[in-house]
Amino acid sequence: MLKSSLLSRDFPIEAVIVDLDGTMVDTLGDFTVAVNSMLADLDLPAIAASRIESMVGKGSEHLIRSVLRHVRGQEPDGALQSEAWRRYSRHYLEINGQHASVYAGVVDGLHSLREAGLRLACLTNKPGDFARPLLAAKGLARYFDVVFGGDAFERKKPDPLPLRKTCEVLGTQPQRTLMVGDSSNDALAARAAGCPVVLMRYGYNHGEPVEAVDADGLLDSLAELAPMLRAGA
Repeated sequence: MLKSSLLSRDFPIEAVIVDLDGTMVDTLGDFTVAVNSMLADLDLPAIAASRIESMVGKGSEHLIRSVLRHVRGQEPDGALQSEAWRRYSRHYLEINGQHASVYAGVVDGLHSLREAGLRLACLTNKPGDFARPLLAAKGLARYFDVVFGGDAFERKKPDPLPLRKTCEVLGTQPQRTLMVGDSSNDALAARAAGCPVVLMRYGYNHGEPVEAVDADGLLDSLAELAPMLRAGA
């Protein structure tokens, strides 16, 4: 269900910015394989997928730092962080998409949004060199006018800068550009940027209930979005 304010005729939605991990693709399997391969290289103990899930969403550098802190009980130094990142990147690129699946309703939802004449951007905290091949492998790249990874701008979500810059590229005003994500990162960035935001109930959200996040609506499927937006047009 969407709030009536989101369906306002005064500011109709002209574009949609969509998050990737936990919103379009369930990538927890990829994260788990790459993280534990990295840990094995470093002679460190493996970590459960459920623990990794709570660390996902703030970018790969944050994920690696959080994993190392968890398994070692202390902050990693720069040398270890750099070596872990090098090994993680290699493993992730080797298996990118192999242990990931597109959520039900995503393809239909993206197709419907394009059919409605909306411009689409993918904006993720995942590095662009990881995000673009994943979208291509899952057949999703063709729906997007632009794709921005977490390394595209000076700051990542929840900072509003990536959303504002993406709106500039799309040529739309923030109040007419909907953010679709799965976590408080997406919602905080959208609120600060002046964009409306809806969240998916099935995502990661750092292991916390998404219902507690300030958003303009919660969806069970991306396929629900276009009909709701058309209803408010």
